[in-house]
Amino acid sequence: MTERKTLKIRTPSAEDAAPALKKKGRGWEISDKRLDALHEQSRELRRHSSEAHKALAERFAKAGLGRYKFTRHAVVGSALVDFNCHNLGLAIDLDEGDEPEAIVTRRDKSLEAVGVRVLRLPAADVLANMDEVLQRITVAMRERIADKKEAARAHREANPNQHYERPNRRKPNAQDR
Repeated sequence: MTERKTLKIRTPSAEDAAPALKKKGRGWEISDKRLDALHEQSRELRRHSSEAHKALAERFAKAGLGRYKFTRHAVVGSALVDFNCHNLGLAIDLDEGDEPEAIVTRRDKSLEAVGVRVLRLPAADVLANMDEVLQRITVAMRERIADKKEAARAHREANPNQHYERPNRRKPNAQDR
């Protein structure tokens, strides 16, 4: 009789680098079948959310965040995150203690490798101290906005001959004044 092989998760170490992700096509070199399964799983999670998810999603819906929008149970590459703001490159993960630490660490490293910062919050804090959680999220958003502005400034300085014009913007003429 043949012996079955089981999947084993390696323990993460400090030397472990994030797995190389190659952005390409619909996903990040992920099969369409796997990506469809991730999207189906995220739909199920949205249908059957925990109380902490519902409470935080309700606060995001009421908050006027301007051009920043947090999507619930979003697929980012090959990972599912609880909330994702694509414009900022910020993912929020509510830690409910049901995922193995090795998988969470590996997922976070993968997301950090492609520029998505992960903010981990205990689900119990969301229910108990909503104002404190919102303050932490606001601080993380401000840090990401500052990082994005600094990166844009550095890019402009490194590439002085590139000019970015917005083609859909009207330039004011003498009649409009």
